[in-house]
Amino acid sequence: MPAGETRVYIPATLDMLRSLVDEQELRALNDTAFAVTPALREAYTSGDDEELSEVAMAEAARASLRLLAQETESDTPPVYRRAVIAADVPEATPRPDLDDAVVRLSAAVPLRKVASVHVDLSEAEPDVQKAVDIIDAADMGDEDAEFVLGDAEDHQLAWYAAQELPFLVELR
Repeated sequence: MPAGETRVYIPATLDMLRSLVDEQELRALNDTAFAVTPALREAYTSGDDEELSEVAMAEAARASLRLLAQETESDTPPVYRRAVIAADVPEATPRPDLDDAVVRLSAAVPLRKVASVHVDLSEAEPDVQKAVDIIDAADMGDEDAEFVLGDAEDHQLAWYAAQELPFLVELR
């Protein structure tokens, strides 16, 4: 990562990845992303940067479920796969008022700043679809919903290099 930049994890969907390829940049919804912030470091008494990065990415993957829930309201049903874009940006402002790992981006993220993309494999789709349906209930503490959410979060996101992104978006 270049000096002076912050690695952020941007929640996305496959449609958003396609837009990133087509437009060569992506503006995160409400300019919200996730990163290793001072508040996140403080919340975990142990853990190195790699472990804390995994926490931030997991938060972005959970936010991706909410984006998928919004896509279910459109005419074209979504592909039920969580997606997270890892990018290096010059400016990301911590938002501890929202959550420990939340940051606000100041601009759209150019494709050239994308380090990698992380996406569910096809076998995760049934669990992700169920999680999309119950994400709000899980946030409100419904134990059954949290169990369903856990099934989706048990799936590891597959890693793709930024240059593989044009091929990845052909999944739909």
